Amino acid sequence: MAAANLPPLNSVTPLRRTTANRLYALIYASALLALFYRHVRQLLLLCSTTPTSAAAATLSLIVADSMLAFMWCSRQSFRMYPIRRTEYVENIPKVLKEEDFPALDVFICTSDPYREPPITVMNTALSVMAYDYPANKLSVYLSDDGGSQITLFAFMEAAKFAAHWLPFCRENKVVKRSPEDYFKSTNQSIGTETERIKVRKIILIKGSPYLIL
Repeated sequence: MAAANLPPLNSVTPLRRTTANRLYALIYASALLALFYRHVRQLLLLCSTTPTSAAAATLSLIVADSMLAFMWCSRQSFRMYPIRRTEYVENIPKVLKEEDFPALDVFICTSDPYREPPITVMNTALSVMAYDYPANKLSVYLSDDGGSQITLFAFMEAAKFAAHWLPFCRENKVVKRSPEDYFKSTNQSIGTETERIKVRKIILIKGSPYLIL
């Protein structure tokens, strides 16, 4: 009874194209059956006479069409009942206690600091770290396939800036948690704390070795 009174975490809304998708699948499946009926009938007709290269060609067509039909059928399960989910994040604290939140692992992949500037990767990591989630349940991993020293030093600077950025986001309830997007926004509230964080970010960026790119 207690679970029934809890607010929902999500809702499911069927999409209007469900009927059209099912009708299309029915027509397409009928066409496939007709095609295979024709292939099998032609193959039996050829096999009843002297085997020729035409029978082998027909058999290869049946195999090819069977593979394509299987690929099509395997994708139809996603279209038979398309839905739209709406999440109610604000209800999570009402349903779960913070200590019961599941652990969340976030992997950030990069390989080439020249094609993927470390400043972009740094902003991604900082925005994830500043996400409104229990800190002891959130783990952020960086996978640098290129083993770049530039990326390593850039993240060392990002770690220093995170000590100022993360508390700032929590205290001011910042929505745009990527530092680059936040300081580019014209809708941000300008204040002493904002200017201090912005200056701190500029100092750390200018001291980072990725500027040699």
